[in-house]
Amino acid sequence: MQQTFDITRTSRKLLSQFLEKHTLEQLNAIPEGFNNNLIWNIAHIVVVQQMLVYKLSGLPMMISDEMVDKYKKGSKPEHDATQAEADEIKELLLKTIDQTETDFENKMFENYQQYPTSTGFTLNNAGDAMSFNYFHEGIHLGVILSIKKYI
Repeated sequence: MQQTFDITRTSRKLLSQFLEKHTLEQLNAIPEGFNNNLIWNIAHIVVVQQMLVYKLSGLPMMISDEMVDKYKKGSKPEHDATQAEADEIKELLLKTIDQTETDFENKMFENYQQYPTSTGFTLNNAGDAMSFNYFHEGIHLGVILSIKKYI
């Protein structure tokens, strides 16, 4: 599991740099041909990890229900994110992974509701969810790099 957390942290540090190096206007821009923006993709990554690991384990998530509604699968940007939201997302990028690793070490993930992903993988436990999560983050990092070319 350590390598899974190391890979995820590397991904999250790269994502954090997008939040640091782009203006709020750039983060909120939706280029022609895209359905979302940089900040939506970054927040979506945080939300999906929490849902796949915590919610499906029957544990409380570290994010608000409002954040879930704004950035879950099938959602799209309905408003421009504020600086306060961008700051919160940046903080959650690493905070959620650090806490997830601690919770794995403390064996918090005993129950898991099996989940078939839209990409054809079936997640049977929280370990599967974390492994799938970095695949999911890679997909969205690719989208982010594509959007970056147009802003």
